[in-house]
Amino acid sequence: MFNSFEELQKYCQQFGIKMIDFKMIDLLGRWRHLTIPASRFTPETLTSGIGFDGSNYGYAPVEKSDMVFIPDLRSAFTDPFCEVPTISMIGDIFVIGNPHRRFEQDPRTIAEAAETYLRSTGIADEMIIGPEFEFFVFDHVSYETLPHRTGYRIDAEQAEWNSGNDEWNLGFKIPHKGGYHIDIPFDVLYNLRSKMCLLLEERGVKVKYHHHEVAGPGQVEIEVEFGSLREMADKTMLIKYIVRNAAFQAGKTATFMPKPLVGEAGNGMHVHMHLFKNGQPIFYDEAGYSGLSQHALYFIGGILKHAPALCALTNPSTNSYKRLVPGYEAPVSICFATANRSAVIRIPDYAKLPHQKRFEYRAGDATCNPYLAYSAMLMAGIDGILNQIDPTEEGYGPYDLNLYHLPESEKKKVKSLPTSLDAALDALEADYEFLLAGNVFPKRLLEIWVDQKRKEASRVSLAPHPAEFGLYYDL
Repeated sequence: MFNSFEELQKYCQQFGIKMIDFKMIDLLGRWRHLTIPASRFTPETLTSGIGFDGSNYGYAPVEKSDMVFIPDLRSAFTDPFCEVPTISMIGDIFVIGNPHRRFEQDPRTIAEAAETYLRSTGIADEMIIGPEFEFFVFDHVSYETLPHRTGYRIDAEQAEWNSGNDEWNLGFKIPHKGGYHIDIPFDVLYNLRSKMCLLLEERGVKVKYHHHEVAGPGQVEIEVEFGSLREMADKTMLIKYIVRNAAFQAGKTATFMPKPLVGEAGNGMHVHMHLFKNGQPIFYDEAGYSGLSQHALYFIGGILKHAPALCALTNPSTNSYKRLVPGYEAPVSICFATANRSAVIRIPDYAKLPHQKRFEYRAGDATCNPYLAYSAMLMAGIDGILNQIDPTEEGYGPYDLNLYHLPESEKKKVKSLPTSLDAALDALEADYEFLLAGNVFPKRLLEIWVDQKRKEASRVSLAPHPAEFGLYYDL
């Protein structure tokens, strides 16, 4: 939004901005924030930064936890959810020194390092990506995990289960798995989505479209225009912020959780991607499979070869693996194909022009830290190009048919994604060297990540599940 301190200062004076809010991402992908009066923001803030305790963000050990963040003026936006006029901006994390140096475990640093590494290889100048954002909007959610009581309750006004509500009901409930592109008055979230999209547009996030998704109880989707890797990681955080707070302001609750409802479609975050060099696409070849160049196929080969390890970063929650099951348009098979939603890599058949030619990684979900997930995808693709990993020779397809309908003998030939977070972490521990290339991912960060995620998996596995009472209570 701003290119200089003077631009920010002039804007604050013109629009009566009273507070400057700084947002930093923690290891797991949540924004933390700290706010100062606008009058305290000086040119020195952009060089000296503001101190904070990095150990509480999940990064550094306590004895090395004192850090500073330096705000990025380009990331600034007016915050629509603050009563006091406020400008928010993202901060980059630095290790204190003379001068300060970028903290190598900061996810934003890793994203920039991945882009720099791509350019250093000579393969391309930039990776352009386009995430798709699926999420649920509920009217109520409650949950607890206590020694004597465990469970959750979710409600959505438009859900089929409310069709018999005698207290307040206008009908027009969405059938089970019947929500895809459904129109108003069934689509009671239309106006809220439009408001979300306008808030995004006003803050520089260009929206392609929005619509209701498959799951009847409030599943929706917003798709945005493409951008560079780090830019889209920034925008991913902003999109989640706008979605959650706009829903909250409307008396509703939004979640990007992959599988909040049993038996309904889950939330993915499909990521379209393509590479450009000197402004020209390098993924297009009219004579290639589905119009893809050899570089594109090698890139696909790298992603598919490293797909199990990638899941530890693109699907880093225990809930992620409740979505990655057959029958819900979520991919489970490590393969590629054209216009096939059951494959990990899908090549859109409608994208035929050279600048449009791309493919999408369909496995990921929005519980990821977007800086780490997008960077890992790029690193896997670069590894595929540098090592000429041909996806067909590796047995990854193309499979231009519904993989769920393959005979069992054929299904066994197709490798599958991990079925649990622990399995994905095992895969990452066995296959992480491609992430270290160009000093993009620090090994220590991956060790901290695996340790944290193991603890999460253990916490969930140790808790009795309500379904277990039905299965085993009387045995």
